[in-house]
Amino acid sequence: MLNHQEFMLLLRANKFEEIALRAVRIESRTNLIFSFEKMALRDAVRTKAGAAAFAHGLHDLVYGHGRDEDKFERWCDVVASLPRVKTRVLTWPIVTVFGFIALPRVHFFYKPTVTRVAADMYGYPLHYVSRPSCQSYRHVLDFAALVRRDLSDLKPRDMIDIQSFLWVQGSAEYPD
Repeated sequence: MLNHQEFMLLLRANKFEEIALRAVRIESRTNLIFSFEKMALRDAVRTKAGAAAFAHGLHDLVYGHGRDEDKFERWCDVVASLPRVKTRVLTWPIVTVFGFIALPRVHFFYKPTVTRVAADMYGYPLHYVSRPSCQSYRHVLDFAALVRRDLSDLKPRDMIDIQSFLWVQGSAEYPD
């Protein structure tokens, strides 16, 4: 729905609302972000300006050039600039979900509460900052890399496997 060629065609045609609609539709097929975050995101990209900022920012995150850290920092700035109707859009789940879906070998989906519990259980000092930033995300990615190394005998394919493992470790859904 948003492969590189299709994304470029839509960007060149200024079809920002269509890009945002497709991205939100892709994410809506998951149970990754909470319903209030889904609503905040839909509200944020409802305007032409919000959809344009989102479309350009998402393209940069997924297909842009440069260091992943720089692209993530720019993405956080874009999400922070989106219109806020009722609830904030700049949350860890929102800023990490699209990279995770598009590039699961690179990006980790960060649900702070569950991941922090899993890090505590793992004995890893995961420093938490509520406002998403590249520096804080780097700490999360370092933790994910450690877990990946420790699970290497299980041959995790990507961050989906790592996030799933940590979800089971940190979620109250899975008691000891």
